[in-house]
Amino acid sequence: MSSVAIVGAGPGLGTAVARRFGREGFAVGLVARDRGRLDAIAGALAAEGVTARGFAADVRRPERLAAALGELADALGTVEVLQYSPVPHRDFMRPVLETRHRDLVGPIEFSVYGPVAAVQQVLPGMRRLGRGTILFVNGGSAAVPHPERAGTSIAFAAESAYGHLLHDRLANEGIHVAQLIIPGTITAGHERKDPDVLAERLWTLHRERHGFRHYADDLGG
Repeated sequence: MSSVAIVGAGPGLGTAVARRFGREGFAVGLVARDRGRLDAIAGALAAEGVTARGFAADVRRPERLAAALGELADALGTVEVLQYSPVPHRDFMRPVLETRHRDLVGPIEFSVYGPVAAVQQVLPGMRRLGRGTILFVNGGSAAVPHPERAGTSIAFAAESAYGHLLHDRLANEGIHVAQLIIPGTITAGHERKDPDVLAERLWTLHRERHGFRHYADDLGG
């Protein structure tokens, strides 16, 4: 059995994606900092018939994140799909003229070191499978930098560049890399940004395997 690893799993989008991939027979590995929340989500998914387990790790500690993904693969099967979608901290979003060099440490750890550590951990397994999907989920500032959110704008730009490089480099190995930009806030009941709608979109990106950057909604939406 292969698995989907959801880094940044929470009760909204992460749970919706877990449910969607679980319906397709994937075992689901949930990665986030809060062990109690992970266990609650995994228990709810198990009640729906989805094989799911939580693995606690902070994405700003790349060695621990890599170790958690290794534990996940050992427990649930080779990671065929990696979704990197943790929600940035509010203190990353300072105005550009108030952003000092030390203010960028957290965003870079979160949006560069974390993704690189995660990809490097799961990539050998995908290569052994001869297939795989890596999904980056970002806010609108990944596409259009926002002067009031300098940390995420700068770090998301770097994450986007990394993802695009992976997309170009890995396509001929059967490994698809895509980015979904979600402008604004994920909103229950929204026709494009409801968690279940977004989960379906991410499933489609995994299945259709076309292009790198995709938008869940208009950038003004």
